[in-house]
Amino acid sequence: MKNDLYIGKDMWRYALFTGMLLVFLPVFASVSPPIFSLQHEINGTVTDIDGLPLPGVNIIIKGTQQGTISDSDGRYVIAAGEKDVLVFSYIGFKTLERSVNGHTILNVQLEEDITALEGIEVNAGYYTVKEREQTGNIAKVTSEEIELQPIVSPLEALQGRMAGVEIVQDNGIPGNAPVIRIRGQNSLRDDGNYPLYIIDGMPINSTPIDGGNNFYMGGMDPLSTLNVSNIESIEVLKDADATAIYGSRGANGVVLITTKKGNFERKTAIEARWYSGFGKVSRKEDLLNTEQYLTLRRAALENDGREPDESSDYDLLVWDQNRYTDWQEVLFGGTSQITNINIAASGGSKTTSFRLGGSYHKEGIVFPGDNDYHKITAGLNLNHTSENEKLNINFSVNYGIDQSDVPAYDNNSFIGMALTLPPNAPELYNEDGTLHWKEWEYSQWNNPLAAILNRTSSDEGHNIVANLGLSYQLFQGLLFKANMGYTNLSRDYKALFSKNEYRPEIRDSQNHSSRERHATRKSWIIEPQLAYNTPIGEGTLDGLIGITFQQNDSKNLIVTGEGFVSEALIGDLSAAESVNVINNQVIQYKYNALFARLSYNWRKKYFINLTGRRDGSSRFGPNKRFSNFWAVGGAWIFSEEPFMKKHFPFLSYGKFRGSYGTTGSDQIGDYEYLDAYEATVGPNGLYPTGLTNPDYSWEENKKLEAAIQLGFLQDRITLGVSWYRNRSSNQLVGFPLPSITGFSTVQANLPATVQNTGWEFEMSTLNINSNDFKWQTFVNLSIPNNKLVRFPNMDQTIYANTYRVGHPLNIQLLYPYDGIDPDTGLYRVVDVNEDERYDYEDRIIIKETGRKYFGGMTNNFSYKGFALSFLWEFVSQDARERRTGLPGYKAQQTAHLFDQWNYGKNDHVQIISESSAANTTYSRAYSSERFFTNASFLRLRTLSLSYELPTKPLQEIGLNRCSLFLQGQNLFTITGYNSLNVENPGQPTIPVLRTITFGIQIHL
Repeated sequence: MKNDLYIGKDMWRYALFTGMLLVFLPVFASVSPPIFSLQHEINGTVTDIDGLPLPGVNIIIKGTQQGTISDSDGRYVIAAGEKDVLVFSYIGFKTLERSVNGHTILNVQLEEDITALEGIEVNAGYYTVKEREQTGNIAKVTSEEIELQPIVSPLEALQGRMAGVEIVQDNGIPGNAPVIRIRGQNSLRDDGNYPLYIIDGMPINSTPIDGGNNFYMGGMDPLSTLNVSNIESIEVLKDADATAIYGSRGANGVVLITTKKGNFERKTAIEARWYSGFGKVSRKEDLLNTEQYLTLRRAALENDGREPDESSDYDLLVWDQNRYTDWQEVLFGGTSQITNINIAASGGSKTTSFRLGGSYHKEGIVFPGDNDYHKITAGLNLNHTSENEKLNINFSVNYGIDQSDVPAYDNNSFIGMALTLPPNAPELYNEDGTLHWKEWEYSQWNNPLAAILNRTSSDEGHNIVANLGLSYQLFQGLLFKANMGYTNLSRDYKALFSKNEYRPEIRDSQNHSSRERHATRKSWIIEPQLAYNTPIGEGTLDGLIGITFQQNDSKNLIVTGEGFVSEALIGDLSAAESVNVINNQVIQYKYNALFARLSYNWRKKYFINLTGRRDGSSRFGPNKRFSNFWAVGGAWIFSEEPFMKKHFPFLSYGKFRGSYGTTGSDQIGDYEYLDAYEATVGPNGLYPTGLTNPDYSWEENKKLEAAIQLGFLQDRITLGVSWYRNRSSNQLVGFPLPSITGFSTVQANLPATVQNTGWEFEMSTLNINSNDFKWQTFVNLSIPNNKLVRFPNMDQTIYANTYRVGHPLNIQLLYPYDGIDPDTGLYRVVDVNEDERYDYEDRIIIKETGRKYFGGMTNNFSYKGFALSFLWEFVSQDARERRTGLPGYKAQQTAHLFDQWNYGKNDHVQIISESSAANTTYSRAYSSERFFTNASFLRLRTLSLSYELPTKPLQEIGLNRCSLFLQGQNLFTITGYNSLNVENPGQPTIPVLRTITFGIQIHL
């Protein structure tokens, strides 16, 4: 045994050595020994991909110290042998190798390198900073990663690409707002967790606009009218150092969207892109066939001891026993046709640049009928710099229109109908093509196509975002800046409901009706600033001070009409018997702030950044309007220390980074500190609708972070690890009141504290980098932990049956499951306190439904003109199974339940019955741990293949570049969870589409 132990140790050492060799071998694959030969003179020009010369490029002969640099025009001259390899390197650009191979003239183009820390600049909002030197936590994706994706919202492009950024698509309807959480849920209120969106310096209200029907459960996305192909980069600000300069607006993180700009000193260039393809629902539930369904139904009647009856058991006696319809395929199994056209012109002179572009996007809906989503966008960017380079003016405007014709569903779930209709339900059409009604009249069901054919809807949005930035250098080191912006978003929804959607026997008792919603959001902002930069000692001091003036005006009107005299007049409110104004709000919100930043870096090794902001919001009472927020961040690039370079030469980059600070939140309704009244039905009357509380104040979020970043082998391997802790306190919620007051709640601060902690891991590797072949890998992993750490007297609030101190906010309180009762054959849960009642005192099982960890892995391959990229997204989570109807009742069931039942031979499923006792025990069991299961998934989120055509033949026909690309989205998902939408488990919502598109991109 002793000898075996030592052999085991040796084998582990050998396995570890072999594993490390396999991991790092590709990194050295491109290294080759120097080859010497007779030398001759070689000259050429080095430019970027736009043809602009690059001065100062290092050109060396591979494996030697012999080299030169390019001059101001990008030209170079070097002596090399025929078999030598020239290596071209430049900060911020990808290193390029070219074989001499007898050439005397060698012109090359260098591409920008998104992995070169020295050259990458990230947008921090009010300033920019090199990624190498940043003290805050800022994640970034660039246009190369998102511009070809067939998506509507730019947020969809972030899924699986950023650590700490969780994005969930409630459903696959285009234009639906994804749910975004940056480092977890901070507020007890769902509407208190939205991040701040900023487009080219203009803040955007990130709250989704309520959709007109249940397909838009999350509301309409305020970013849906943006042109994804016109986005240059998206930065997400996460920690206190990065977000504190935005004060209360940055409490839940900041999403910065920067659109593309033109280039100075570049002739006018045209870029055009077209792609087309199709989409299908990416998942369907595994449901029963007709034979299995009828087996369950007959078992229920047998167990209940009764014979079938035509009035209640029409599926067994009236409907065809051999008919089978896959209702998922019929109702949402269609094909979505996708088309996108994008064109842009850009160029400039020495002092002025421009970019002008537009796009058209059309995406079909997978439901029956002719319904589509359309989007048209236009964008303009102008940039001017005076000849003395003191004055700079930047103007950008983006305009978008989108329209969705998704069927209007208010109360009935169309997806739910597809999941519950019996498989032998009647046909949809008669032989003459008219809707079939006869057999449907026997049931509680309606012909599902009746609503689609007799309801029409349109949800149209118009959005303009404009920004003007001015800067003037007053004297050396002092810069005056001003940022001015305006946005105007409007959405108009109109739905028409014909009573012909109802069965003929009840049609006369129904009315034609309509519903309209008109919402507008207008906002302007002015931010004058002074920026100062000066060298001090062996370092540099940067300062910034500014003022924010912002105002938002919003309107929301909802009107319904009932009893239109004819179908042709539906929607004309003057022809309605009654018109009801459901909501009519006009709200103004004002926000002011004073902010400042002071940073110092010494020897480009030690960095400190101080930020402060004083915010004022009209959402609080006169005595609570203002609050102060601040942060301090620091970094130490320890790899620049002489002892590190001496003892750890393989470490090319190493940085410790940390921050602490406070941000706030005013994400509550307007004017809630005042008494509120509404007019009575009769004339000259008012009645109170809200109580005053002028003393509630800001939520506060204290953020702490520590991180380390490492680079190995000239940054061919980089690793970043971050730990964070955010504590949100002074929660703004509705405080419950006794009914004797006449009000259910009053807005107040509750002494509750929500904590989000977590680890974030990011790694990138340049596995192979040879002349023709390149392979890069990017991996990110997030391990969040949300917890309610404090809530005194919670049992006296409405949250007593929702949360538990010491546990996450996203929990389910469940009964303990006690198996099948041997006497009754029904589900049994534990009556914990034995009071013969089942209530929340018995729900002692706490289950977390949030994500335990999530992340993504991207691989990029390039070989000559070919490029292949794919992204895997992975999520670990638990959830309850989707609730179906009572097994044995007249409704479809999952095949999973049928397999568990196994014709009554399995004790995992209660006896099949329609009795009230069975229904009661089933409901209790569903609220127990019985139906809680693993809902983790692994998804191939994106897959793209492109080919860059050779340059020389293209130039002969007047093209600079041309590429063909094939793009796949959500191609397949690996999961053991039987649900339509694994991103939104437990809910009957349509999942994201599986799309395949093909396109071409040209540059003139």
